[in-house]
Amino acid sequence: MSKLKLGVIFGGQSSEYSVSLHSAGSFLRQIHRERYELTMIGIDTRGQFYIYDGPIEKIEHDQWKENAVPCAWVHKGVMPLDGSNRAIVFDCVFPILHGKNGEDGCIQGLLELMNIHYVGCDVLSSSMIMDKEIMHILCRQANIPCADYVCLREDEPHPGFEELSAKLPLPWVIKPCNAGSSYGVQFVSEKEQYEDAIAEAWKYDGRGKLLVEEAVDGFEIGMAVMGNRELTTGKADEIRIHGHIFDFEGKYEMKGAEIICPAEIDEDTFKRAQELACRVYRTMNCTGMARVDMFVLPDKKVILNELNTIPGFTATSRYPTMMSEAGLEFPDLIDRLIDLAMEREVGVC
Repeated sequence: MSKLKLGVIFGGQSSEYSVSLHSAGSFLRQIHRERYELTMIGIDTRGQFYIYDGPIEKIEHDQWKENAVPCAWVHKGVMPLDGSNRAIVFDCVFPILHGKNGEDGCIQGLLELMNIHYVGCDVLSSSMIMDKEIMHILCRQANIPCADYVCLREDEPHPGFEELSAKLPLPWVIKPCNAGSSYGVQFVSEKEQYEDAIAEAWKYDGRGKLLVEEAVDGFEIGMAVMGNRELTTGKADEIRIHGHIFDFEGKYEMKGAEIICPAEIDEDTFKRAQELACRVYRTMNCTGMARVDMFVLPDKKVILNELNTIPGFTATSRYPTMMSEAGLEFPDLIDRLIDLAMEREVGVC
């Protein structure tokens, strides 16, 4: 049986560059290498693509460019810019990219143009989900419950504290519309915090939009969803935080936070969360995979928080852990996601 030619993309220009490196390292340690002919493609912080052929440790320690050759995309693959004129052709690409240019439909559009199968959501779904305002608009249209919010635009005067608090009860969570890993997310409970919170959040949104959301009185859970036509979910997990928000340090260093998987919720609540997660996945036209984050309110009602189309892929990341708890181990999860990518038509393949 011939090996599937798989490209693995890591790095990128977003604020989540370092997260991608660690996800890629774990992914490469877990994959069934006997099934694939692997080519690693790194993107540096300037946006240059490279073919990398070196140890995994150098990816994790951000030393990978020492063993890298610049490359350009061509039909069905990449061409090393080393004078060899020898294209490397792919059957499929697995993007392990987070945030800008990785989860927003950009890399997906490039792969569509090159007629290459790829893991995860398509261009439209990725771009809609990356923009939290668009996601909220579409989900509300589909009668999916979520927190009340107001969207602020950088090129328009934003409302003062009193005007906004008349529309939206305090406390608030202010977040960039187009960022991930909780970069720029701020908790506001009083007037003195408002302007500073907005200024900080603007730093992380490349498209000039913020969401001011009503802070939810409840706790956060997540659900791993996988599939194209038929959907599979993992076990739910539960986020326990000691502060107001599950921030970057909480997510990646477990400072002031812990993740319980499976979530300590009753079976009825789990089933409602599972149903809501699948509804959201369908509404946003997801394929391949997504993690759906939700809140459980004191009355056990479940509402949507947001989606993540390329969740973390370290051995301890939430998506692989939820699937592992449901009986699908990390290496087999990778195989299944690649199989799902190969089911979908792309370009004129």
